[in-house]
Amino acid sequence: MTIQVCGHSNPDTDSVASALAFAALSNAMGNDAVAVMQTTLDKLNPESTVVLEKFGFTAPAELTDAAGKEIALVDHSDVAQGPVNINDANVVAIVDHHKLGDITTNEPILINCQPVGCTCTVLNEMFKLNDVTVPKDIAGVMLSAILSDTVNFKSPTCTDKDKAAVADLKVVAGVDDTDALFMDMLKAKSAVAGVPAQDLLFRDYKDFDMNGKKVGVGQLELATLDQVADIRDALLKAMQDTKADGRHTVLLMLTDVVKEGTDLMVVSDAPAEIEAAFGGKIDGVSFWIDGMMSRKKQTVPNLQKQFGC
Repeated sequence: MTIQVCGHSNPDTDSVASALAFAALSNAMGNDAVAVMQTTLDKLNPESTVVLEKFGFTAPAELTDAAGKEIALVDHSDVAQGPVNINDANVVAIVDHHKLGDITTNEPILINCQPVGCTCTVLNEMFKLNDVTVPKDIAGVMLSAILSDTVNFKSPTCTDKDKAAVADLKVVAGVDDTDALFMDMLKAKSAVAGVPAQDLLFRDYKDFDMNGKKVGVGQLELATLDQVADIRDALLKAMQDTKADGRHTVLLMLTDVVKEGTDLMVVSDAPAEIEAAFGGKIDGVSFWIDGMMSRKKQTVPNLQKQFGC
């Protein structure tokens, strides 16, 4: 049976690139694997679309139902972020850089989860350990994913392993100027003009189970907060609509990459808990958190602690 390698819902560049990379590694090792994703090309975020086009890829096929299939999960291990009917699938591998989620299996599987800035950093090491050369096009998308996830090494999630992986992969991919590559991705990622607010909220969005409460956290990485000045009301309405669909809290991180901080928009049944989680005070519907760049390392852990997870 073909192993279908799948990243999380609302996939970002790491989710798509790591699916392509793990499928390529698996095939090189004699397995039958294919990359898939939980969306269609027309709904894929603009940064990932730019990266795929730059390095000559078409988007992986959409996986609409995991039941009865052999699945390898990359860039996540939470049921809430997995494909439909993931509990009825045969999960055979997990490669990730987040906290261990709630996926369970009936048999031992391959798991490689490391505290680094990007799943593709883990995969770069796996290629080396298995003595498999990273193909040039795969190196390009992996390189892009690491630059994206570490915010060009500015994120607190960035490690020396991520920097070493970029040094490796840029040579293989034939990319001389990684700063220019990052800026091209940032321009695509931060483009908001004409995009519906709901699409912007879900451009990079994840749901989490916080001690029985469903909490959603989206993130928009921007060159400046002025980019969303005229659409804040529309973003708030999108958050309210999303919360009404059975969520306790919806947060949207408006991350200013240049100033290196986040204006956190909040829609919650318990806003005081969100204030307590981050030691701030909501002014209207949001508050500034200096230095906040990472959902994984700076947002979710604080929420988990506050909600008693």
